[in-house]
Amino acid sequence: MSAVSDSIVTESRSGLSNGTAGDFFALLKPRVMSLVVFTTLVGMMTAPHVNPVIGFTALLAIAVGAGASGCLNMWYDADIDAVMRRTAKRPIPAGRITKDEALGFGMTLSVGSVVTLGLVTNWVAAGLLAFTIFFYVVIYSMWLKRATAQNIVIGGAAGAFPPMVGYAAMTGSFSLETVVLFSIIFLWTPPHFWALALVKSDDYRRAGIPMLPVVAGDDATRLQIILYTLVLVPVGLLPAFMGFAGLPYALVSGVTGAMMLVLAWRVYRRREGDAARKAAYGLFGFSILYLFLLYAVLLAELIVGHDRVAALGTAAARLVGAA
Repeated sequence: MSAVSDSIVTESRSGLSNGTAGDFFALLKPRVMSLVVFTTLVGMMTAPHVNPVIGFTALLAIAVGAGASGCLNMWYDADIDAVMRRTAKRPIPAGRITKDEALGFGMTLSVGSVVTLGLVTNWVAAGLLAFTIFFYVVIYSMWLKRATAQNIVIGGAAGAFPPMVGYAAMTGSFSLETVVLFSIIFLWTPPHFWALALVKSDDYRRAGIPMLPVVAGDDATRLQIILYTLVLVPVGLLPAFMGFAGLPYALVSGVTGAMMLVLAWRVYRRREGDAARKAAYGLFGFSILYLFLLYAVLLAELIVGHDRVAALGTAAARLVGAA
């Protein structure tokens, strides 16, 4: 595909590597891994009882499993990473780590994380973690990503499973609450990534990835963004309506959800030039904050209780008013 990708193949055959510990850590996609840890923790805290020692060990195993998925994704996607500007400096296309090393590293972490989770907690959670890794690496990376414009929609399920894995690790079962948490991430994924794809469509086109803007065009993508956001916002309020989140969560979800709709509408209306790019970047950036705030407030409520979080919010508002 390119001189860079040719060098990846050559280096893999020679078995040489200049990789450092930092390069191997980068293969784990640490930013994605941190999000997985965060959402897994929220799923765990919805369980009736959480053993701190078992919970910490399970969280570590799930984090390693998420990192293994990222590593195997980079192993398989090394050819397209080499021709995309935003990924060309990753360890494999940059020539610092060989593909064989990445494959061995990823497989070792995958097996180790699943076995550890099974031995420490239960095999229901371990099975779901194994399926999540399989789904991300095989179903999404090897198949959907290069085959359909709906790659992000279907493949987004892999990033939505962690709350369910966390709950299963504590209970050996599933719950309606974690299905809702799954649904929030699942519905959040398309508008989040399509906003970025609108800006990076030339990169995806060069790499031959059929992202929605490349296949259906920017206008169709903008319509899909606003439609998904219209569904996401009420689903984001479900934890409060179902009773496992309180008033603070409802307020944060309602306000940030309204802002998501405003930003999605801007993306839909602003279709040319710098204004269109700023609108897309604005939605992309705020969507990260939106998901973080929903899960952070829910986590605070689950740890300290709905009433205490509400009382702290009221006290803070009074202090701000007094100032």
